[in-house]
Amino acid sequence: MAPTLTSNSFLLNTTPHSRLTLKKTRLTIFAKQAGPFPSLRFGKSNDGSSSGEPQPDDSANTNPLRFNFGKIPDVKSLIPAVSNPSSGLSFANSRRKDPGTVFVAGATGQAGIRIAQTLLREGFSVRAGVPELGSAQELARLAVQYKIISNEESRRLNAVESTFKDTESIAKAIGNASKVVVTIGPTENGPTSEVSPSDALQVIQAAQLAGVGHVAIICDGNIAAASTYNVLDGISSFFNNLFSRSQPLTVTEFLQKVIETDVSYTFIKTSLTEDFSPEKSYNVVVSAERSASSYDYKVAKSQIASLVANVFSNTAVAENKVVEVFTDPSAPLKRVDELFSAIPEDGRRKAYAESLAKVKAEEEARVAAEKAREAAEATKKLEQEVQKLSEQEARAVSLAEDAQEKADAAGASVEILLNKAKDFGSGLSWEKFSSQLTTAVQKPEEKPKVQIATVRGQAKARSLPSMKAVVKPPSLSFPSFKPKEEPKPRPKGKQTEEKKEVRKVFGGLFTQETIYIDE
Repeated sequence: MAPTLTSNSFLLNTTPHSRLTLKKTRLTIFAKQAGPFPSLRFGKSNDGSSSGEPQPDDSANTNPLRFNFGKIPDVKSLIPAVSNPSSGLSFANSRRKDPGTVFVAGATGQAGIRIAQTLLREGFSVRAGVPELGSAQELARLAVQYKIISNEESRRLNAVESTFKDTESIAKAIGNASKVVVTIGPTENGPTSEVSPSDALQVIQAAQLAGVGHVAIICDGNIAAASTYNVLDGISSFFNNLFSRSQPLTVTEFLQKVIETDVSYTFIKTSLTEDFSPEKSYNVVVSAERSASSYDYKVAKSQIASLVANVFSNTAVAENKVVEVFTDPSAPLKRVDELFSAIPEDGRRKAYAESLAKVKAEEEARVAAEKAREAAEATKKLEQEVQKLSEQEARAVSLAEDAQEKADAAGASVEILLNKAKDFGSGLSWEKFSSQLTTAVQKPEEKPKVQIATVRGQAKARSLPSMKAVVKPPSLSFPSFKPKEEPKPRPKGKQTEEKKEVRKVFGGLFTQETIYIDE
């Protein structure tokens, strides 16, 4: 019984020196004692060092790694650069890709195990995706024991636990592999389970996530012939498809999904058969899509494995091509570059890129039109605001003109008033006024002269004799008990007429009123 593994991957340890053997390593730093910038070296010193100086020996480290910091122009060159740190989840930069490492999805399938074996024989390192590590380890040990693979090939085989359910786990299982191969067929998820186009799409998406350079997809045309002809199986499959959340992909839909990725691909349509069939002795023919017929011979699984290995050895001739592969007993034997050089590149990816660019251009045009519309609306609003400001400015100018007119009128009135006050001040003599007051005080015995405004009254006053005032003694009078008589109305005589004349003196500061009486 296979021992229990604690890791999700293993490397066959049939030889005493395994590449995944973990051991504690020590970091030793050696530095020269003199010099402006000492050279540092990591690891153990070799006996044939060019410096010729004795170095301390460290037997625990057999792979020295040296760095001469004196020859590095810039320390920043030691820091790895991230091309696009904001691109989201990606496993491509976690480790450097190995061009000689291939990830085989479904390595325990009937075609997958032959592909893994052929890749090992061609010198590739294989990361084999298996559903159960224990069973895969036991199978690999039996393969080494019975000389199906050599000890050297077993050191290049690394089995990793991988299913077709989770894209991220598949991307982690791909690891440092730069190439991926997956087979769509009825017996490729283990010896009896099917790998559907939906399962294969998970692998393609994981390859894109992991930064894989090339993907080979084998589509076995016998997937439709894998029915058990059981009525219950048919009913179960019908209801599973009916109530499933997502309908299964067709091969055409799957190919379109592959085209929409940025991973280079080689899509191989074929009809696989067993290695003991007579078709194994026929030569392989590679033709363009839709050029094969139903009467063509099938391809042995070992032959398709050899074709995949040759494609990975020369991916440039098979990049972005969809081919149909069959065998022909009369076909000549050709190399892979001869087989694929006559096949044109798949135009669907180019058409998809053009349509994508067109959609992007239309979207940019729509965004530009939307921005232009918003700018036009903003301009219109700005023009309305400018018009409102212009009206307010005109109103403000009108009010300012009115205020200026009123201020000018008020200024003229004030100026006239000041001129009048100035004239009044120039005609007034304070010395003359004080001398008049002094004269009035010194002559109090003089009687004030009364000026009568009328000429006739003055003449009559001159002709009147002078008379003395007679003072009558007071007499006693008693109140009478007669009823008080109402005064008789006096006959209306000739009412005197009065005329007034008003004029301003002293520059308008005083008003003189003259009354004329006519008797």
